[in-house]
Amino acid sequence: MTASARLAGVVPPLVTPLTPEYDVDTASLARLIQYQLSGGVDGVFVLGTSGEGTFLTDEQRQVVLETTVAEVAGQVPVLAGVIDTSTNRVAAHVSAALKAGVDGLVATAPFYAATHPAEIERHFARLSALAGETPVYAYDIPPRAGTKLPASLLTSLYEQGLIAGIKDSSGQDTSLRELVLSRREKRLDGFAIMTGSEVTVDSALAFGVDGVVPGLGNVDPAGYVRLYKAAVAGDADAARAEQDRLFRLFGIVNVADRSRMGASSAALGAFKAGLYLLGVVSCPLTAYPSIPLNDTEIEAVRPLLQRAGLH
Repeated sequence: MTASARLAGVVPPLVTPLTPEYDVDTASLARLIQYQLSGGVDGVFVLGTSGEGTFLTDEQRQVVLETTVAEVAGQVPVLAGVIDTSTNRVAAHVSAALKAGVDGLVATAPFYAATHPAEIERHFARLSALAGETPVYAYDIPPRAGTKLPASLLTSLYEQGLIAGIKDSSGQDTSLRELVLSRREKRLDGFAIMTGSEVTVDSALAFGVDGVVPGLGNVDPAGYVRLYKAAVAGDADAARAEQDRLFRLFGIVNVADRSRMGASSAALGAFKAGLYLLGVVSCPLTAYPSIPLNDTEIEAVRPLLQRAGLH
């Protein structure tokens, strides 16, 4: 993938399978990648939110990067999250990801310390310089990064050649639509806009986004591929039907007892539980400090998989 080739289609943000000892389970990761490739995905994204990238050590991150690049073997682009609190820390992740041979980099704005738009611009300018010819994608996830990336800033970053596109996980459809309109009005045809929302993909594709980065795509990559193809073909009824099925499948994120764990633990635990029940990963453990699903909660995922046609 080059900076001139616009990212599109279905690019799931892969979970990071762990062993009972909390090491990266490379055999399960390889199976997960093959499951994605057989589902027809257009790319894979590792070390993002679903990949628990900020919870892993640098050594574990490198294992994920090297395993993924080797297993994908150039069949689809590999995007790597380089997410950390400061530009200098992100820069080290950029270097490691480039060394592993990834095809794209995904970064949030700096977080923890409050940042001004001018400082976010400096951040991406530095990352772009370090990345060279490898495209950099901004990741808009306000609940985690603490700031919303406005359309004006994103289009400016693209016009300066600092980013190739955006993964929008803001959950704000109005701002996403504003970004699509801004791209059209400014004729920024190469600027990739991907939604991170699993449950509104059909409508987002209808108003002009290029694809989806769905955490639920770990569990059902083929379903999202069917949804995307139907939408691109103009078959709104088929796209809506597939989205409705995936909407019900997304109910797996609600099986955990939220009185004892946070939303991230519940969602990531559900994705890993689904993959465990499908025989793709060997252990459904989530990284510290997340609380893993218990056996009862894991088993509660099974009927939702079955209702969605997954066995």
